[in-house]
Amino acid sequence: MRTSLNVPEEVLSAFDETWQAEGLDSRSRAIREAMREYVESHAELESAEGEVMAVLAYDYEHDPVIRDLHSVQHEFGDVITATNHVHKGEWCMETAFCEGPAEEVRGLVYRLRDFDAVARVKVMVLGADRE
Repeated sequence: MRTSLNVPEEVLSAFDETWQAEGLDSRSRAIREAMREYVESHAELESAEGEVMAVLAYDYEHDPVIRDLHSVQHEFGDVITATNHVHKGEWCMETAFCEGPAEEVRGLVYRLRDFDAVARVKVMVLGADRE
């Protein structure tokens, strides 16, 4: 199936450099692999059940979103056990350490991804069965 995408030039250039450096044979193959990784990551988050521990790392443009992010952190205060925040000019990176029901942690991830000023949200989930 053919499709088209609107991608900023600098992102496409960096993507092309990456797949070529990895020795893949085409941009299409690289996009298929990236899409599979995205789907697998989503499936892993969706399949988490029960009590979990998780680390969320996200970066965002500070001024447009900081008040909203603080509101979300307070809203999910029952699962966020600690946060860490660093500045890089107008951008910030934050980590949120979470523990609680998988559905609440999932809800937090999706709320963070709702904001245009949040560039990425990376998630590592550990099931409660880890001792």
